[in-house]
Amino acid sequence: MIRLIKKGLMFGNLVHISSPALVERYNRALQHLAGKTTALTDFHVDISGYSPEVGIELEDELYLNPNGVNRQFILLTTEQKRAPLLNVKFSTSRDILREFIEMNEAQLFALTAIDAVAGELVNSVIKLTTPRDLLNLSKIEIEADTAGGTLRKAAQLAGMVERFKTKEDAWFDDVLIAKMIETAKETGDVTRNPVRLRHTAFEQRNFWTAHFGGLYLFPDLDHPAAIFMGDKPDDVPIEYVFGPSQRNKIAKFLGLNNLVETIIEARGVNSAAILQQKMDFLTIDAASDAGVDLKGLDRGDMRRLARNHADRLPEAYHGLAELLRWAKDGGPWPRITSDHPAYFYTLRATNTPNRDLVNMLLAELAPLDPRQMFICHKELFYRTYATWPESKKAYVAEFLAREYQVDKAGARAALFGHEPDMSGNDRVSDDIIARVGPWGAVGRG
Repeated sequence: MIRLIKKGLMFGNLVHISSPALVERYNRALQHLAGKTTALTDFHVDISGYSPEVGIELEDELYLNPNGVNRQFILLTTEQKRAPLLNVKFSTSRDILREFIEMNEAQLFALTAIDAVAGELVNSVIKLTTPRDLLNLSKIEIEADTAGGTLRKAAQLAGMVERFKTKEDAWFDDVLIAKMIETAKETGDVTRNPVRLRHTAFEQRNFWTAHFGGLYLFPDLDHPAAIFMGDKPDDVPIEYVFGPSQRNKIAKFLGLNNLVETIIEARGVNSAAILQQKMDFLTIDAASDAGVDLKGLDRGDMRRLARNHADRLPEAYHGLAELLRWAKDGGPWPRITSDHPAYFYTLRATNTPNRDLVNMLLAELAPLDPRQMFICHKELFYRTYATWPESKKAYVAEFLAREYQVDKAGARAALFGHEPDMSGNDRVSDDIIARVGPWGAVGRG
């Protein structure tokens, strides 16, 4: 993974923690949450405060995510809102954390000026034992406070102030007054500057989870379904449960809920260019399996590769080629049904609240398009990347660095419509490569 890290395609935009004060605050919060501390004097953290270097040191990539269910977090600065979330277990977690930070930015800025804010994404499930438990995760609440309990003490002080105002002869209650003065030294004047966190409850309706081999849950649709990528789950309380081989049923589900459109019918995109690039990726996959050197390829080289390895090209390539001929030259309209291997390569999500989740699913159903996989499903991308021949790794990394990193927002808009910035402005510190090691097994960006 060194190649990806160097090109800013992995561990990008993590926040560097190096000042002794911030390291000390991190350790107080980490001790409070997990009963652990780090001996490192500088490291990098994601939006949740998870550090791949600390994960290696503790030999625990889930030290802030016990059982992979109730994600804990440590905020040292509100700038963490721009960072990615590593070791993702639920597709909604980063959005929830970012919205929480943005909705409480002024309060969190004030709190992190003096201490770390530690908290947890809380739900009613402590540990997942069956897929049925996932349906109990529809509501996520955030509980947070500084490691020193500033918010708890502020609430106590506010209660004491109210008692002082309403209690008869409160002026003569020396104990109450002394407690108020002592607490106010830690919290400040809560009557003039109340410190409260708001918007701490979030709905988790349709989502993906890494648990149970990878599961997409769509309970909040007119036609609900669950789509599994691992072994078929036996205990999902949704009427329709589909696996990746049930292409017709998945296609029907996506169509009934108006979740997808073809690249051809999508407005504002160069459909021919997108189809051609998908074909190129299929060509690269076939050529890399044949041991071909993939350095410095131009358009002519790509055509020669396709001709020379025509017997290795998958059926999906030929379906996309027919569609490209129609788009460019007005050839006959190809009949590409959901049975055809090219079908899911021809789709993108429609502009609905489930757009990112659907594009994530499509990336898994069209696994030979590394660009879509990298943008929409990084966990799957890193896992798949590790299995490729070196020639394909080099080609894809160079392509993404050249064609995607230089204009991420533009690339996402061209492919999927106006996309939110899912990863931030990727920046990679030079020394994180040495710290995390060649495979980066404990952190994924």
